[in-house]
Amino acid sequence: MKLRRRKQTQEVKVPKQAKPLRQEVKQNRAAGGTAKDKLIICRDLHIQAWFYSLLRLGKTPFASAITIVVLAISIALAGSFQLLLINFQQIAGNFQTSAQISLFLRENINENRARILADTLRKNPAIESVQVISKEQGRALFKTFGSFGAAIDMLDENPLPVVIEIMPKNTLDDDGQIETLVNTLKQRQEVDFVRMDMEWLQRLQAIMAVARRLFVALNTLLGFAVLFITGNTIRLELNNRQEEIMITKLVGATNSFIATPFIYSGFWIGFFAGVLAWFIVALLMVSLRVPVEALSAHYNGNFHLLFLSVADSIKLILVSASLSMLGSCLVVFNQLNKTNPQ
Repeated sequence: MKLRRRKQTQEVKVPKQAKPLRQEVKQNRAAGGTAKDKLIICRDLHIQAWFYSLLRLGKTPFASAITIVVLAISIALAGSFQLLLINFQQIAGNFQTSAQISLFLRENINENRARILADTLRKNPAIESVQVISKEQGRALFKTFGSFGAAIDMLDENPLPVVIEIMPKNTLDDDGQIETLVNTLKQRQEVDFVRMDMEWLQRLQAIMAVARRLFVALNTLLGFAVLFITGNTIRLELNNRQEEIMITKLVGATNSFIATPFIYSGFWIGFFAGVLAWFIVALLMVSLRVPVEALSAHYNGNFHLLFLSVADSIKLILVSASLSMLGSCLVVFNQLNKTNPQ
């Protein structure tokens, strides 16, 4: 019996300690998943808030429509004034030919020397185009002025000089540069005298400067109007959902999480207002197109109303949506910082 017990005792083996399993996935420092997982969650939350804010606008169609229409009218005013300025610049551009500089060369300067001088002037960065008018071309033009043509035919020789017509650059922007160019041209030995109506050009430049400043002032005022209107709309929405915001804060939601749907609501308001403003401007231009072109035809003109380009149209909608989002963001975070659940 003792021998059997000893054998049994010897046969019993002590189990070895199990080795710990190797972790295949390491947790990050915050123990909240990888950076990729966080980006995916953030993307899903923003997409959800984006569509949720659109559905919230649909639940209050009347109030949302009033806000969008008011914003659209403000944005349409800014877009209409921009188109007015663009078309006015088109008209002014047609009158720029009156701002050309005429160089009357001396009698001893023939056409070949005039063309050499013209090639030299074309290298000047302040000059857009140069055209040489020979004595014969000047004589043909002179004949178009009624009885003067018969008078010049009675002369044995052509008394007209060679003329170089110069179109300067940026005639509507910088009159100081044009005056400097005129003084430089007067100092050339080949030039007898220079003719240009600077007074008319200065008047046109003053009108364009006033129009640009009015455009900037009006757009600034309308931009603030978009900010305040959108901000007031979002503020009313925050007040209506005050209890919901309190409960959400109590369970640990951050201000950014709560603010995201409201900011996207501002985006949708601005986006729809920008689209509606584009249609308002389009209808306005279509209604004015026929009478304006008829008026231009009576004055033997070839004026056509210009509309917003594709880039300007996209810019109009993006600016509207961005201003609305900015107004929403300012109001939401200001209100949420004042909201303290008790």
